[in-house]
Amino acid sequence: MTTTSAEPGAGHVTARPRRAAVASFVGSALEYYDFFIYGTAAALVFNKIFFTAADPATGTLLALATFGVGYVARPIGAFFMGHIGDKYGRKTILIFTLTLMGAATFLVGCLPTYGQIGVWAPILLVVLRLLQGFSASGEQAGANSLTLEHAPQHRRSFFTSFTLSGTQAGLILASAVWIPVSALPQDQLLTWGWRIPFYLGLVVMIVGYLIRRTLDETPAFTEEKEQNTVAKMPLAELFRHNWADVLKVALSSLVSTVSTVFGVFALSFATNTVGVDRSAMLWLSVTAAAVALVSITAWAALADRIGRKKVYIFGVLGSGILMFPYLASVSSGQVPLIFLFGILMSGIVYHAQNGVFPALYGEQFSTQVRLSGTAIGTQIGFAIAGFMPSVAAGISSASPGGWVPAAALTLTCCVVAALAALGMRETYRTPLKELGGAGRPEKLDTTTKTGRSA
Repeated sequence: MTTTSAEPGAGHVTARPRRAAVASFVGSALEYYDFFIYGTAAALVFNKIFFTAADPATGTLLALATFGVGYVARPIGAFFMGHIGDKYGRKTILIFTLTLMGAATFLVGCLPTYGQIGVWAPILLVVLRLLQGFSASGEQAGANSLTLEHAPQHRRSFFTSFTLSGTQAGLILASAVWIPVSALPQDQLLTWGWRIPFYLGLVVMIVGYLIRRTLDETPAFTEEKEQNTVAKMPLAELFRHNWADVLKVALSSLVSTVSTVFGVFALSFATNTVGVDRSAMLWLSVTAAAVALVSITAWAALADRIGRKKVYIFGVLGSGILMFPYLASVSSGQVPLIFLFGILMSGIVYHAQNGVFPALYGEQFSTQVRLSGTAIGTQIGFAIAGFMPSVAAGISSASPGGWVPAAALTLTCCVVAALAALGMRETYRTPLKELGGAGRPEKLDTTTKTGRSA
């Protein structure tokens, strides 16, 4: 059964919003499974197999830095992905990103170690991590744009939140695979066990492709094509009319420091410095992500009723503050406290912003530049946040209270993100066609209103 949308344009019958949301959920889960297994490997084993020439502390820092390297490629990839997605459609990007991510992940599992080929091992690891980052640069923006442009106006936040629920499902899958693998004897884990999660990337790629090839293009983008209002140079239009919106999204995206510090630095700190059992920390990640599957959609539904910014800013500042008791509990080594504050922060409060940002960010832009604006803005912020685990490791220590600098760093990023969000437009009652301010179709240069392809 199809539903007629009141937003995309007269005469269009949309693809089912639920189908678009489910496809985005499943695709994001599969894609971010690949991305998350790398972070776990960087925290647990890469220092022992790719950076064995360095002392243990330096090896850990280098391994965590390779996690951050994936974020370097994100802003670069966002310019490419944004242009293609806004010019040729959302579906094209979603198939491409999944294929690239799956191939890069599988090849990580095939890499020889430092002991086998020396310095070429970490070099190849970095190259494949860059390809992962390049892929991830268009994934969320593409899926968010797809669901936003299919959704009814009064439930845009709810439907777009399924993309972020998908990332949590991907984290659950990644952690679920790592739990039995990490329980292997150390020699087996470091020789062949660590490769298993990466080999599964090939299966992920095939399943994801079969799902995404059935997606329909959004009615809003289809209408643009029919009316010849697709921007010939989306990036030029974006920075001519919406550069301030891109900057606000980039600064707001620094809140993802909460996620990277929780998922990478805290995991490494707990297992390598404090001595908390690896499986306990992985189970925490699974439990928090499972709670998030519910909390994300609940927060998003609330944002459809009371507005985006209130819910978003609560999540940003709340999770930044909760990083202090969480890292304190990690430092104490008391697993019940670690679970209590970890779930409260990463499973509930943090996702007040995670469930809302797909709608909040996407609604700052018109259809012509939506994918470009959200991709570039978020990936710049995510790139900075991707290196925060390395920074946190560098400024922290094993001494009592040595975790405080990492918590203070996280809260600082959250304060910056909240201030940037305060300057955004509140859009929960704005029709789709009126989103984006100066970037609306009537403001486009006449040179962009052409049916020719570049």
